[in-house]
Amino acid sequence: MPNIRVFVDFGSTFTKVAAFDLDEETLLARVQSPSTVDTDVTVGLRRALDELRRVAPADGNAIRSAEACSSAAGGLRLAVIGLVPDYTTKAGYLAALGAGAKVVSSFSYEMSRSEVRQLEDSRPDIVLLTGGTDGGNKRAIVHNAAALAASSVRSIIVAGNKSARDDIEDALSGAGKLVTYAPNVMPEFGRLELDPVNERIREMFISRITDAKGISRVSGIIAGVLMPTPAAVLEAAKLIADGAPPAEQVRRGRGGHPAESGLGELLLVDVGGATTDVYSIARGDPRDGVHLLGLREPYAKRTVEGDLGLFHNLDTLAAITSDKMPIDERADFERGVEKLRAVLSVPRGETPEKYQLALTREAVRTAVYRHAGRVEPVRTSDGEVWIQRGKDLSGVGLVIGAGGPLSFSRDPLSALEGAAADSAAPDVLAPRAPAYMLDDRYILFAIGLLARSEPEKALRIAKKYLVGLGGAATSI
Repeated sequence: MPNIRVFVDFGSTFTKVAAFDLDEETLLARVQSPSTVDTDVTVGLRRALDELRRVAPADGNAIRSAEACSSAAGGLRLAVIGLVPDYTTKAGYLAALGAGAKVVSSFSYEMSRSEVRQLEDSRPDIVLLTGGTDGGNKRAIVHNAAALAASSVRSIIVAGNKSARDDIEDALSGAGKLVTYAPNVMPEFGRLELDPVNERIREMFISRITDAKGISRVSGIIAGVLMPTPAAVLEAAKLIADGAPPAEQVRRGRGGHPAESGLGELLLVDVGGATTDVYSIARGDPRDGVHLLGLREPYAKRTVEGDLGLFHNLDTLAAITSDKMPIDERADFERGVEKLRAVLSVPRGETPEKYQLALTREAVRTAVYRHAGRVEPVRTSDGEVWIQRGKDLSGVGLVIGAGGPLSFSRDPLSALEGAAADSAAPDVLAPRAPAYMLDDRYILFAIGLLARSEPEKALRIAKKYLVGLGGAATSI
């Protein structure tokens, strides 16, 4: 019997299913069906599985052991509360995004009553409460814990000053909240500890949030939902960049030298209908003579641009694109965008494809330029000094594209080249001369899920199906 593994992605629009033959390390099929999260999530799942059985030899055992990720029903909505915006609040923000969450609101310092109402109006699934280094400021985080106790929020993860733990427990005691504690996201000034918080967020997502959104009903059909979809894609990006340790070491919880080599530091851009997500797997250290200002960002970083979706945020994206066009081309472009608005899918025909390509390229460029760090000169008493904020991605050698607008584009390379550094924006530390590849089968979510148990096979499958588009050498 072939060793078949099945993976599911519950999206807000489509439920996607991928099946791999692990013996042959091949993709057997990738199918999808409209999601039915608003009614009964199992309906869309069963339809997708029926389609899978029609085109691939997936038996009952493969289906029952299928693992899933989800971004349906709004994904994992998280609010962040910290002390200083550029430090503990940002640390919480980075932790939330790294766990696959969508940050719907963030606050700093002591929250006012109006800010608590804003927090409630943002309808977070989880509130991440941070603030203060260990042994540092306690007043703000204790004040904010008391404010949360009186609020309507239900689920709270506390990851702040450990010296305030007793006072926070007192403030939240008897409030009827689900409270989980994690180590401080910034135990010392400027030092991040994000992994433990990431794990708490994912654990709460699996144990509570999927049940609240009705997604846990799939447990009678498949093995269950393991993580948010963006977290699965981030796992895939790390695997492709860093390489795969032997599966036996993974099962024993140990690392080690990669048994299958990775492709090196990379940038992954996932363009969707509602957002454009960017993942960087890179150290991003300053070059010689440049000084880092602010937090040293994590090696594996994710950002989400909620105004750069190709369909749900078409007005904003079209305005950004139009502003960069010659004036005499804007009227035709705006008429073309109106036609795209009516399609709300991948268009067909030379003219609509041209405008879709322009929008996709701008989504890539804007999202990557927001994600990348910046460098600028600052005058001091000792002369001019160069400072860097964020990650220096100029040396990153690979950009991977994902998402429907890229996968189905007539010219994905042209769109992805929007991620490259531009002499018109010399302060942006974007990749200078990368190679480009494309996930044209939309399987990165499955690669990330498979990497948990079979990292070597997952990486070899990823290498087999990523399509080289050009740029620097793209041989794998």
